Amino acid sequence: MSLLRAVPSIYRIQRNMGYMNNRSAYWLERIGNREMVGYGMNGQPIYVDTAAFPFPAIRYQESTPEIKALYEKQKGDWKRLTKEEKKTLYRANFCLTFAEFQAPSSGEWMGVAGLVLIGCSLGVWLFIFLKLCVYSDLPETFKPSYVRAQMRRMIDMQADPILGLTSNWDYERNDWKVKRWNTPPNPFVRCPDDIK
Repeated sequence: MSLLRAVPSIYRIQRNMGYMNNRSAYWLERIGNREMVGYGMNGQPIYVDTAAFPFPAIRYQESTPEIKALYEKQKGDWKRLTKEEKKTLYRANFCLTFAEFQAPSSGEWMGVAGLVLIGCSLGVWLFIFLKLCVYSDLPETFKPSYVRAQMRRMIDMQADPILGLTSNWDYERNDWKVKRWNTPPNPFVRCPDDIK
């Protein structure tokens, strides 16, 4: 099937599902008795409380005779509306106020943070158990004196002189060319624990 023939069929499928016409039967049977009042998010008649799209495409509540009477009353002077009627009108149009949907969560983050800390502590206890009960002591070659001896041998052999350890060694001064925070100490300086 060629791409040129596939594109119209995809368009036809999307149109039948209601992507192209938000007043199609696909959407009308899903929104019920709610009134479409705007474009909303992506032009689809769905209700979402978000600051990016402050005016949803449909009203939050379905239209009832009481709410329809309030809609007719709001077309006149708003001074005649009581505070409760204004709140009822607002809640008919929107589920949450800006302050409500932008407020921090209801404390769900504390449970997640607690589970993360429990997981971290289990990991630390597992490490301690493995260190004490499973792993043996490190071999002698991990001692600082052996590491310095190995570094001296690498410098003497001029191992990897292009990009490796000895590329940073100055053979005339018998010290490192540049000393940075991660530069190892000079291996030719003898320490009391050095092997003979």
